Amino acid sequence: MTLPLRPDLAGLTPYGAPQLSVAARLNVNENPYSPPPVVVDAITQAVRKVSEGLNRYPDRDFTLLRQDLATYLAAESYVDFVEARNIWAANGSNEVMLHLHQAFGGPGRTIMSFAPTYSMYPEYARDSLTEYVAVPRNEDFSIDIEGAVAAIREQQPSLVIVASPNNPTGTALTLDEVRALYAATEDVEGGCVLVIDEAYAEFRRAGVPSAASLIPTHPNLAVSRTMSKAFALAGGRLGYLVAHEPLIDALRVVRLPYHLSAVTQAVARAALAHHRELQAQVDEIRAERDDTVEWLREQGYTVADTDANFCLFGPFEDREKVFEGLLARGVLIRVTGPEGWLRVSIGTATEMALFRSALLEVTA
Repeated sequence: MTLPLRPDLAGLTPYGAPQLSVAARLNVNENPYSPPPVVVDAITQAVRKVSEGLNRYPDRDFTLLRQDLATYLAAESYVDFVEARNIWAANGSNEVMLHLHQAFGGPGRTIMSFAPTYSMYPEYARDSLTEYVAVPRNEDFSIDIEGAVAAIREQQPSLVIVASPNNPTGTALTLDEVRALYAATEDVEGGCVLVIDEAYAEFRRAGVPSAASLIPTHPNLAVSRTMSKAFALAGGRLGYLVAHEPLIDALRVVRLPYHLSAVTQAVARAALAHHRELQAQVDEIRAERDDTVEWLREQGYTVADTDANFCLFGPFEDREKVFEGLLARGVLIRVTGPEGWLRVSIGTATEMALFRSALLEVTA
């Protein structure tokens, strides 16, 4: 029997990166450090407590979690204006992004981003039947702001998404660049939402601000975050977004009923209560990143400036050969970004030493 599959989905394969058991798994930008025992105990107790009421649906508006996220964001990014009503959350920032597309995209509408960037953006557009437009970045992976402004005015997108730090390059935006992009969106007939995807924000270098600080004076600006990276909670699946209340209310319309389970809420709240312990290694990861960038450049590679927990390096005549050579030596990285480039996530000092020695062997 023939399945009535949408024609645009025919022949496509699901998104995903290899999940292999190797000595150094450095391909999906995970935090290499497991949650410490005190956090594991807190999460265990929280889940046990909430399990007594699993016969009931969870709080569909996850009010306490939203308040905890607002408190955390105020402390981390110095944005003390944020309240629970300014917060949205879902099962990873991927679902947050899908909600944005469901609310502001759709047939006859356009989403714009700047390539190379996160490879899921066009898939959100595809799934919501939204046209996707990718504006090329500069050679150093920064955004040509003048060109971006002109593209926004020409294409009239209802949604503009910019990752900062950008994946896979690690490139971060300045607040002036965010302001310029936002000003262009104000010229879009019918309105436009500017989304700054800050999934890797906690790894940004000192002095690099969060775009969340602009939200009070920019009502159509949204800033998304995740607990998967700096919180070492990739398995917990919790992403969130901060914006003005009308924008949050629009996302409430398209979310599925009770989309955040009671267990997910409990795990996230326990982790937020221990964010200092969970993020104790962030400075260590930053330092390891900077050392890795310096070492790669010493070897003659071009490395994109990065404010994330990964770096993009190259070029290689045959990146697949290098990737396979590293994998044969127990090091799994990512083939992504422009042709000829590779991305390595920052692991522990031991993992990065293995990466360096393996790369030297493969390219000898």
